[in-house]
Amino acid sequence: MRTARFRRPGTDTGGAAAIAAGAAIGTANALARLVSLIASLVALVIVAGIAFVVLKANMGNSVVSSIHDAAKFLAGPFDGLFKLHDHRLGVAINWGIAALVYLFVGRLVVRLLRRY
Repeated sequence: MRTARFRRPGTDTGGAAAIAAGAAIGTANALARLVSLIASLVALVIVAGIAFVVLKANMGNSVVSSIHDAAKFLAGPFDGLFKLHDHRLGVAINWGIAALVYLFVGRLVVRLLRRY
């Protein structure tokens, strides 16, 4: 015959710890998704900027100009990494490296967040 075990209220900390651990994991996963989204959007803006330069888009257009300026700002540290005679090829290579670095670092941060 089984007997029921009764505990005093407040003595069972296993449930509270499990809830807190679950909340921490959920927060880390949400933060990882946010970092992944931001890194992907940054890379997308840079790739769009590359496409506008390579395809000689009309920089007088406000949409093209805005995306180009944002891409130039985001790829700024990598601009001029390689000096080439062809400006469009130089932009494609330098900004492409910037997009890859943003994606790589974003993935690294996501991995670290999901590790714990």
